[in-house]
Formats: sequence, structure tokens, C-alpha cells
Amino acid sequence: MTTQNHIGHFIGGRHVASTSGRSSPVFNPADGSVSAEVALAGDSELNAAVAAAHAAFPAWSATSPLRRARVMFRFKELMEQNAARLAALITAEHGKVYTDAQGEVARGIEVVEFACGIPQLMKGEYTEQVGKGIDAWTMRQALGVCVGITPFNFPVMVPMWMFPMAIACGNTFILKPSERDPSASLLMAELLTEAGLPDGVFNVLQGDKDAVNGLLEHPDVRAVSFVGSTPIAQAIYAHGCAQGKRVQALGGAKNHMVVMPDADLGQTVDALMGAAFGSAGERCMAISVVVAVGQVGDQLVEALLPRLRALKIAHGMDPAAEMGPVVTAAHKDKIIGYIDEGVAAGATLAADGRDFVLPGHERGFFLGATLFDHVTPAMSIYREEIFGPVLCIVRVPDFGAALDLVNSHEFGNGTAIYTRDGHTAREFSHRVQVGMVGVNVPIPVPMAFHSFGGWKRSLFGDHHAHGPESVRFYTRQKAITQRWPASTAAGAEFAMPTMI
Repeated sequence: MTTQNHIGHFIGGRHVASTSGRSSPVFNPADGSVSAEVALAGDSELNAAVAAAHAAFPAWSATSPLRRARVMFRFKELMEQNAARLAALITAEHGKVYTDAQGEVARGIEVVEFACGIPQLMKGEYTEQVGKGIDAWTMRQALGVCVGITPFNFPVMVPMWMFPMAIACGNTFILKPSERDPSASLLMAELLTEAGLPDGVFNVLQGDKDAVNGLLEHPDVRAVSFVGSTPIAQAIYAHGCAQGKRVQALGGAKNHMVVMPDADLGQTVDALMGAAFGSAGERCMAISVVVAVGQVGDQLVEALLPRLRALKIAHGMDPAAEMGPVVTAAHKDKIIGYIDEGVAAGATLAADGRDFVLPGHERGFFLGATLFDHVTPAMSIYREEIFGPVLCIVRVPDFGAALDLVNSHEFGNGTAIYTRDGHTAREFSHRVQVGMVGVNVPIPVPMAFHSFGGWKRSLFGDHHAHGPESVRFYTRQKAITQRWPASTAAGAEFAMPTMI
């Protein structure tokens, strides 16, 4: 995968070194060292990747869905056999703890399991005798070359929201992974080849915004899937659509957990610890705001503080680790800047993680868990996605105020409510303007046979990710109307056909 710690591309079934002369450092977040240099594609590599995918499309799209499913079955088996290797790569380059990385790989494999059912998922509809002697049916056909542009926080799972379904539907695919943790993408490319996927059907193009813009503008690219921040998602959606491409762009989040006075406090605190500080808060579904209803805020702070002090922060491969470092020094500085802004705005800093240092890893990108209380909607720490181990508590008097607060936020990715009251839970689920809702479930990420996606400025485009929505995104429908008339011609028909 690498040569002298240089990470390249995977194009046309083989590893390809870059000729652009540009590269970017890949860090080990636990000690701050540079572990490798990843190539940043130029026009030559980009055009080669699109050409390989374009050339492979006719034969692959003509391959039977059953044959494509069998490749997915084999790929699933290989992913399971190599799950430990993939998880270790994630921890080495992203920093999340190994058990969390294992969970990421498992959730990605679930999408491959769903893709194995593609012969059933691709079936169309048939109606006999829609008119005299006329039959009609619909079919779904692949688009062509599809592109996935994926973020650093899930270097295995998020790409697997995209390429297994795209490939199973008969498309070819180019993955542009994050340059911060690129190695897992190359291992998955090798496993796909070992599973029997023809050369050129899956390609990996390492790169930065130049590669992204080039893919968005290339005339042979038919569809683009993106996951990342809202400003970039909106820009990619606008740029891609302007080029006539099909685009789904998943953006940012500010996920609220509404805690009602009747909630089980122990379960709520357990849920908050994992949902807010798992993966150091670098999840688009992380809970970053607690909406404390009534007097429950004091109880929450009192229960959370000892848990924050006991949180085991360590190198991701430490079996006892509960939270690892954030991904880069620049991201650490950005998070600290948000904490500084929260203090300046008047929020109560109940726990401060800015000065945390892990002995023996002083140069690592570690932060402690931070808790703000008495946060208001006007503060930047409430409005903006911090993407770090920072939890904010907003206090409201009643359920109606909590619902209004969630619905007023520009993001609508995920939310949760903790309560023992079924009517309250039902009202919240029905009325909240958010794409994914958990009732006593802190991170309501749908299983692979459902679809993932937010509302408002958390999603640009008409389709959610993976699940049934992905079949619709990665194919287009064709309607066939057929008649085999008798040998005696009836003459020309000039009226609009009415099928009677």
C-alpha cells in the first residue's frame, strides 16, 4: 500500500504512484509524528482514474446482478477476515480508540450485507395489458462513473455507505478519501480486487480540493456523494448540479438530546458519556447539546462531573482507553478556540479539557472532556459544529420550549429524547424537524437496510445514504411500453394514446 511511507492511488486494479509532485503529511495523532506522506492527485492521475472507471462501466453494468452480488458476498467475507487490520489503520491515522474503530468496520460491513441483496433490490415493476395488447414495465439501470468524497472521521464506514451499493447497482466508482487518514481505502481496494471485482470498477484517488473540483467538473462523472461540513456540502451540491450531475451532500450537525425531568438519570448519563465523548466527539451524530427540561439540569451536571474526571483518555490501542486524541494539531487548536469563545460569551465552564496532557504522549493531539452549562442559543458554541469533546447544556422550562429550540436550529441531522413518558416521546418523534430521531437511544444511526440522512442544512439533495434510498440514487428508472401488433396494420394514430 505504501512505498517508503508514501501513500499513492489505486487505479485500474493496481497501485499507482503520484506524478504531481504534491503531497500532504499523515499524522499519528497519539504522538504528533508524521507517519507517512499521501499523494495529492494532479490532472494526470485524475484523468486516469476517470478513464479506468469509464472503460470498466459497459462490461460491469452488463454483468448480472447475481454475479455482482457474489462479488459482494466474497468482499464481505474478506472484510470480516481483515477487520482487525482495518481497525488498526483507523486508530493509527484517526486516533479513535480501537474498540470504536472495530465498531466502525462492523457498521460498514452491514452495508455490504445489504448490497448482497441487489438482485431483489433492482427488480422493477410489470403490468400486463395496460392497454389492448400492450404491456408495460419499469427497470432500474446504472448511471456510470460515480464518485465518493468522504471525511476523516469514518475512513471505512462512510465510504462503505457509498461504494458497495453503487458497485452492486452496476456502476463504477472513484473514492476520494480524506487525506488525513487515507490508508484504509487502499486496503479495501485490495480486498475488492481479491473478491473478484474487475479492474477499474473501484478506484482510489488521493487528493485535496483540486481533485474534488476536477471530479465535479469531469464530463464522464455521473454522480457524486459527499459527507462533510455544511459549507463544503452546499458548495459541492451547487457545483455538481451546475455540471449536470446527480449529487447527494451530507453536511454538518448540532445534535440535541432533550432530557425530560422523568428520565432515568443513570441511563441518561451513560448515554451522554458515550454519545458526546466517544471518538472525541468527532462524529456527525455526536450529541453536543443537552436540552435540560425543568430542574433536571442541576442533577445532570452533578452526575456528569465525576464521570468526566474518571474518563480514561489514552492512546487508541490501550485496551482501557475510552477516548483518544483528535485528528490533527490544527483541529485541536480550533476546538480550543471554541472553548475560549464559550468562556468569553459567559457560559459556565464546569469542566475544562484544554490543558489535558497524556504522560508520555505530550506531543499528541489530546484534549480532555469539556462541559459547559447555562449555554444560550446566541453563543457560537451552541450555533456551530465544534466536532470535538465539548458538551453544552441549555436549560429550558418545558417540553414545548425544548422542541422549539431543536426545531429552530439550522441543522437537522440527529436528535434524541430521554423520557419514561410514551406520549412525550411520540409527540417529540412526530413534531421534531430532524432526519434521525432516537427515543432513549443517543445515536440513532439507522441500520443498513434503512437510510441515513438529516434535514435542513444537514443534507443537500433528494436522497439519503445507504439502504433503499441508495438504490434510487445510484440508478435511474426506465419505463418500457410494448406492443406486438398483428400483421394487419391498423393505420396511423394521431391522437394521444390512452391505453384503452
